[in-house]
Amino acid sequence: MTDWDDLADPDHQVTADDPDPWLHRVRSSDVAVWVTMLISSVLSLVASFVLSIDALRLAENPNADLGCNINAVISCGTVANSWQSSLLGFPNAFLGLVTEPVVITIAVASLARVVFPRWFMVAAQVVYTVGLVFAYWLFYEAMFDIGALCPWCLLVTLATTLVFFEMTYVNIRDDNLRLPRRIQGALTSFIRSGLDLIVLVVWLLVLLLAVVLKYGDALFA
Repeated sequence: MTDWDDLADPDHQVTADDPDPWLHRVRSSDVAVWVTMLISSVLSLVASFVLSIDALRLAENPNADLGCNINAVISCGTVANSWQSSLLGFPNAFLGLVTEPVVITIAVASLARVVFPRWFMVAAQVVYTVGLVFAYWLFYEAMFDIGALCPWCLLVTLATTLVFFEMTYVNIRDDNLRLPRRIQGALTSFIRSGLDLIVLVVWLLVLLLAVVLKYGDALFA
């Protein structure tokens, strides 16, 4: 059986005896992890920037015609004019302008082989878990209460999901969370087998299926 610490080393030479060598080669590479986080965070930052501009336009004119007001279902304006879009008293998009640069900094610094202390990675995990819950609460509200979807918001949800999975992967791999040994062992085996990637794909497919089943042809009306 291949040692996990060896697999975490980018210089590890994968052999034919390793289970799913290609997957391990990619998954154990820090470059793949941090680049995924970097790209996802940049996309989320761009989406937050656009949403922030739209929020300012709607503050001046609630009836402003936004570029992503495509139909009754795909409508950024409908979502942005809801109370949920300013839960804390200001546009939710402003949160992205503040938090995403932090994730970008972590990803870039990590690519430069900076190793953050355990307490920092645990704090990042906690904060981003809260962010994930918030993103999916907004997704739920848009789906079942507001009755409209915002493409930029969906991009933020997708990016947040990818960053969360990658950050969780790193913290489990590096044992940053200091979980009980039995739980840590089970989670390490889980990510070694690549099952976390399967969970991610299934997760995203379920979201897509939920949108299609909920709105169907109305998405393209």
